[in-house]
Amino acid sequence: MKRIAFELRGEFITLDNLLKATGLAGSGGAAKAMVADGLVQVDGRDELRKTCKIRAGQVVGVQGARVQVIAPGAPMQGDLDQNL
Repeated sequence: MKRIAFELRGEFITLDNLLKATGLAGSGGAAKAMVADGLVQVDGRDELRKTCKIRAGQVVGVQGARVQVIAPGAPMQGDLDQNL
């Protein structure tokens, strides 16, 4: 499973923008379609809100990948790929 650490640059990021920013979706439309199709989980639960706010500490799962969202300036975990 691919693991990605994503450092926030503000208080939150919307789910569709997170998928786009991490490269898990090729475009905003593709990200919204993934969410609408039930392919995305937030903290282990299916998430159908395309623009739900994702905050530090949450984990987003999609298509064999996990994204750990961390606060700005927080230390990265060593076993995660860094995507800043």
